[in-house]
Amino acid sequence: MNGTAHAAIGAAAGYVVANTVNASTSETLLLVGLGVISGLIPDLDIDGKLRDRITLSHEVVRTVSQLIGILMVIYSFCEGSSIEKWMGIAIGIGMISIASRIKQKHMLTLTGIGVLAGGASLQELWMILFGVYMFIASFIAHRSYTHSIIGVIFFGYIAFRFEMSLGIHGVYYTCLAGYIFHLAADLKLLPFNKRGIKLFLPISSKEI
Repeated sequence: MNGTAHAAIGAAAGYVVANTVNASTSETLLLVGLGVISGLIPDLDIDGKLRDRITLSHEVVRTVSQLIGILMVIYSFCEGSSIEKWMGIAIGIGMISIASRIKQKHMLTLTGIGVLAGGASLQELWMILFGVYMFIASFIAHRSYTHSIIGVIFFGYIAFRFEMSLGIHGVYYTCLAGYIFHLAADLKLLPFNKRGIKLFLPISSKEI
């Protein structure tokens, strides 16, 4: 399934969650946006060697990285304090700039390092863990660990800590739903997918 479809499914998940928790208009927009991003996150495992043979292009990965940089700037401005705020904003802007210039195979690794550094400066565990997620994803094959139960659990914990930090109900369920629906849409069981996902890595490498 292509990136547009994954993004649309994630947006729908965010909208459903927003209506379920009776979110305000601004919170609904946030949840829909987070659904879009979460619906694309599993495909951050794309590297330069695989970019011509996978469902998402490197332009999508670049866009996701830039969106994360923008969100980091906004979050740092709203939640940071004194020097931590400006450091987080500077790192976010740096991420946006770097993402637009470097090659795809290098971009995700450096973006992950930037997110990790930003999380450390803001003392935000979810951001540190997300930086680790991105860094690891930049070195692994497509549809491997980010498309497994381990990936779901790791990202689910990131989403849980993110909701705790924001204090907005529905963030956790939106992020988790967007991620899980991405994996479901990539299953080999669906007739339009020639490849499946290795859901049970490292126990089994069989595609389903």
